[in-house]
Amino acid sequence: MPVRRIHHILLCLLHMWTILTSVSSHPQHSICQLIQRTAVCNNGSLSSVPARLPKDLEELQLNHNNIQTLQNNFLLDYPSLKTLSLACNSLEKIELNTFQDSKLLQSLNLAKNKLHVGYEETSNALKTLPRLRALDLSENELNDEMIATLLQNLTSLEYLNLSGNVLGRLDETSFSDLHQLKELDLQRNIMYEIAGAFDSNPKLQRLNLAFNYLLCLTDFHMTQLVVLNASHNFIEWFGSRQDLNDTFLLETLDLSDNRLFFFPFLPNHSHLRNLYLSHNNIRFYEHLADNSTLPNSTTTVEFYNMNKYSGNVTAQLWDESIHGDITSLEILDLRGNQVQYFPHGFIQKMPVLSRLQMCTNCLETLNLTSEQFSGSLYELDVSNNRLNQIAADVGMLTALGNLTYLNLSLNEIKLLPSGLFSSLPSLRSVDLSYNNVGFCLPEESETKTDNSTTCLDWKNIASLRQLFLKGCNLKIIPSSAFTGLSLTHLELSDNPGVIVQESLKGLRTLQHLGLGNTYIQDFDFSHFQSLKSLIISGNYLSHLPPSLLNLI
Repeated sequence: MPVRRIHHILLCLLHMWTILTSVSSHPQHSICQLIQRTAVCNNGSLSSVPARLPKDLEELQLNHNNIQTLQNNFLLDYPSLKTLSLACNSLEKIELNTFQDSKLLQSLNLAKNKLHVGYEETSNALKTLPRLRALDLSENELNDEMIATLLQNLTSLEYLNLSGNVLGRLDETSFSDLHQLKELDLQRNIMYEIAGAFDSNPKLQRLNLAFNYLLCLTDFHMTQLVVLNASHNFIEWFGSRQDLNDTFLLETLDLSDNRLFFFPFLPNHSHLRNLYLSHNNIRFYEHLADNSTLPNSTTTVEFYNMNKYSGNVTAQLWDESIHGDITSLEILDLRGNQVQYFPHGFIQKMPVLSRLQMCTNCLETLNLTSEQFSGSLYELDVSNNRLNQIAADVGMLTALGNLTYLNLSLNEIKLLPSGLFSSLPSLRSVDLSYNNVGFCLPEESETKTDNSTTCLDWKNIASLRQLFLKGCNLKIIPSSAFTGLSLTHLELSDNPGVIVQESLKGLRTLQHLGLGNTYIQDFDFSHFQSLKSLIISGNYLSHLPPSLLNLI
């Protein structure tokens, strides 16, 4: 009896062992999610490609696994693959015949691996992919020589990502086989030279050179390029080739966070729409043309490339043609530079300009009329400058019918055009924080000088929704100051002792109210049923007002 019982137990264990063995021999099935012809097998601790998946798979994702070598037999079962992703696998090499039955493969993601270890064998494997269009080799510790080897004969490539490697110097041989290339990402390498590197890529439209060590771009002649990002380098000079009469297709140029001293020498003919120049050392030098004030000054500037990779550059400091074609410009970002003024006719040359961002410069005056801003202007940010006066005639204010966002904060403004804000029908947001401006009191006549005023009148500006008057040294706000307004945002913080209670009662549309550091001791919040955020720090409140608690 005991023997028979043991026999039955052994049979049960044997049956259970058969089941467990069957499951453990193909553990990959449980971690792969099948969606039509896509298998998602990410984060599965896999050391090889799963077997027995559908034969007609077109996409296989194997990201975040432990595949160190892509062996010859791994993909034999999936001849229909078009997309293969192996990012984050510690992959060191791909064996020669891995893709022998993957002739349809078009997209291959090998990002964040260790392909620098076996790049030569991997290169031979890549050459067997006749339809490969997209290749991601980012963050693989690849240097110039390794990249040159890996890219040999990849003539069908259209998209290539080489970001996050250790590329230093590129030349005319680096991408010489990539005649179909349309997009190239080279950001976050250690590149200091790119002489002639893209001359063999006539179809290249998008080029990312950000976060490298480039010192200059003085022979820009890529007429087919649409987007160029060369931000976060050490570029002191950008100049396009001035002897080309072709129209450049360039639409977006990003040179922000560099060391530019001069406004870039743009192409003579282009479709440039977006120009990003923030955080450089740009200023204009037109005033140096008057040698009577600076008799010993020069009329030209020369840039010497000390590494002798290209010729020297000489340019007239105040020659208007050095700005190139900016007639299509819609966005100009000059934040964080040293601009003191705009050259004569500079703004006028941008008839469709919609956004001008001039925060943190050295502007001392701004005359909207003489600069002749276009009616397309949608956003004007001249905050954190040295402005003490804004000037404009009635005609110019009427022309600025599209102006929606106006930021004049952190200046020294004392005079503004009479009716500035009421004359702008689309105005939704105004920031005058940290200026010495105040409200016009009803019992006082406005102090005017040459159509300018020292106080502000906000009544009945129907379009206005956001008003920022932080730190304006306000003392009294008239009870009728906000009559006819439908404000959603009002910022009055950092105005110690300001009297506001009566003036705010009519603003039942307020959603955000700032009253921090205004020394209020009590306040009735019962009028603000739409309030979503409130700043009341730095005051003398001994307790939260009951009217506020009722809103919670």
